[in-house]
Amino acid sequence: MSESPSTEKSTTPSVLRTMTGAILAGIIALPLAKLSSLIAQSFAEHPFTSDNQTALEISIALKTLVVGLSTLATGIFCVAALGLSALSIQILWQNLRSTPALSKSEPADQPE
Repeated sequence: MSESPSTEKSTTPSVLRTMTGAILAGIIALPLAKLSSLIAQSFAEHPFTSDNQTALEISIALKTLVVGLSTLATGIFCVAALGLSALSIQILWQNLRSTPALSKSEPADQPE
């Protein structure tokens, strides 16, 4: 089986691509954080009242699940933004520390 052209070449991430990804993840994380806060505040302001103990336990479980999942989504995007920012700094640092281009007196590596 031959591989498709998109899988044959591996693209190295650039500073621009990683910073763009970090900014996008951060932009998504901010409204998610606000949404998580609003959900938790709404649940706190409007408690579920019932005489049935099972119904109370189910409502507590559902509230915990909803707040937990929204907070998890926020955390995932925050960690992605931080990781991509760190990766862009690492790539930038490596590019600055790399050796300059070969001079004309040095032969370029030729495949054997």
